[in-house]
Amino acid sequence: MVDVENAIIVDVEATTAIRQAEVLAAKRMIQRSLERFDLYPGRILGDSAYGSAEMLGWLLYEHGIEPHVTVFDKSARADGTFSRGDFTYDHAEDVYRCPAGKILTTTGTPVNDDATILYRASKHDCQACTLRSRCCPNTPARKVPRSIYEGARDMAREIARSWEGRTSRRLRKKIEMLFAHLKRILKLDRLRLRGPNGARDEFILAATAQNLRKIAKLIPMPALTPA
Repeated sequence: MVDVENAIIVDVEATTAIRQAEVLAAKRMIQRSLERFDLYPGRILGDSAYGSAEMLGWLLYEHGIEPHVTVFDKSARADGTFSRGDFTYDHAEDVYRCPAGKILTTTGTPVNDDATILYRASKHDCQACTLRSRCCPNTPARKVPRSIYEGARDMAREIARSWEGRTSRRLRKKIEMLFAHLKRILKLDRLRLRGPNGARDEFILAATAQNLRKIAKLIPMPALTPA
C-alpha cells in the first residue's frame, strides 16, 4: 500500500497470485494503516482486481473511501442479447427499465448468499415485445440481477468517467513505476527466501530500501563551504 501524495510505501503484505488473496491483503493493509498511522485515505486507486462489488462496498460504506478503482464487471453477454448495462436503473422508484421502456420490479428478497437482488419483467410484456429475440429468447421473461453493493459500483463508474478519475489513472501509473523499479533495480523479480515468512521478509526489506531511496532524494544536500 502506497501513500499516493508522497509515493512512500506504508504497508506491505506478500500473497499468492490469486485475486481473492490480494483483495483480503488490501483490506488488512488499509486496516493496519488506520490503526498504526491514523491514516484515513479519502480515495483508493486500483485496477479491476480490487473492483469487485463487495470490495467497493467495503471501501465506500464501511470506511467512506472513494473507490477510484476499475469496476470488475462480467455482465456483458456474448450471445448478442441485451446485457445488464442496456437496462436503466431508476433510483427513485427502485425499478429497471428495459430497452423497450417496460418496467422490471423486485420483491426485495436477496438471493445468492444475500448478495444479489433480482428484478423481473412481466411475462405478458416480454411475450408481446418486438425485442424479445434480443432480450430473452429462451426464457418467458427477462431477469436482471443487481448487487446489494451496486451503489458503490455506480460511484466507481462515475468517478472513472470524471476528471478526478482520469487524474487518478495518471497517478496510478506513477505508483506502478515503484513496483517496476522493485523488480528491475532491486531484483525482486524472483524470491530467494523460501516459504511465506521468507517472502514477507523480502518484501519488507525491498519496500524499506525503496523508501530510503525516496527519502534520500527529499533531503536537501548541504551546501559546500569553501576550504
